[in-house]
Amino acid sequence: MNDRLPLAGKVALVAGGTRGGGRGIAVELGAAGATVYVTGRSSTAGRSDLDRPETIEETAARVTAAGGTGVAVRTDHSDPEEVRALVDRIAAEQDGRLDVLVNSVWGGDALTDWEHPLWEQDLDTGLRLLRRAVETHIVTSRFALPLMVARRSGLVVEVTDGNTARYRGSFFYDIAKSTVIRLAVAQAAELKPYGVAAVAVTPGFLRSEAMLEHFGVTEADWRDGVAQDPNFAHSETPAYLGRAVAALAADPGVMAKTGSALATWGLYGEYGFTDADGTQPDFAAHWANALEEDHGPLGDPL
Repeated sequence: MNDRLPLAGKVALVAGGTRGGGRGIAVELGAAGATVYVTGRSSTAGRSDLDRPETIEETAARVTAAGGTGVAVRTDHSDPEEVRALVDRIAAEQDGRLDVLVNSVWGGDALTDWEHPLWEQDLDTGLRLLRRAVETHIVTSRFALPLMVARRSGLVVEVTDGNTARYRGSFFYDIAKSTVIRLAVAQAAELKPYGVAAVAVTPGFLRSEAMLEHFGVTEADWRDGVAQDPNFAHSETPAYLGRAVAALAADPGVMAKTGSALATWGLYGEYGFTDADGTQPDFAAHWANALEEDHGPLGDPL
């Protein structure tokens, strides 16, 4: 293995790699030498209904600039035929190889109701959130896993928010993020005989593009946001989550972790990675009490 590029020759699919945690993962897999297919609905060809400026092409370019090979493929992961076509393309272009599948599709920020209990929420909106945040992961795994099973190796990463059983502050949000962890558990059980690992991974307080906008800051002056929320001082960039996933993907013993719900704050000590600025943010150390509080997430990973 090339120590500098431990994922050289590997192929990854980051579903939902347009922004936030998905973008961070895609770029860091590229920095480790992988070919990364970056997918999502936001493209230079047109924005999704989220109407944000980030695009899959921009992420793919960052993957390539980091040292890998980025390939942008516009895909609606709620559409089985689009996902089937995506996987067929990967199989054709990579001789049937897929080493890492990252299910990072979210798109639920605007659909999350933090103010009302289930019986007062709009049902159609809540169910749409579940279709975006859970069904998309199932559809993607359904078509991508056969490539890994055939080669009897690989890693599936389900990106979530939190790795405990705590209630996450809103019914449909909680169901989505908790279910994503269960998706990792279920896939791990079925994939283990084939040598394929599946885990769930969460960041801490993520400084995503949307979170920076929320605080009215940029990555360059993000500490100005601490005045609004002291916890923001211990936030982490998407690169930290990306490096956690890249470390897992490069670990020949990753099967020992299959079925686990992991976190950046637990993995940095084992693998030694740092955030983009050289620090090692630790959610558990700084916000142990926050894990049990009944409020919204400190920072969504997507």
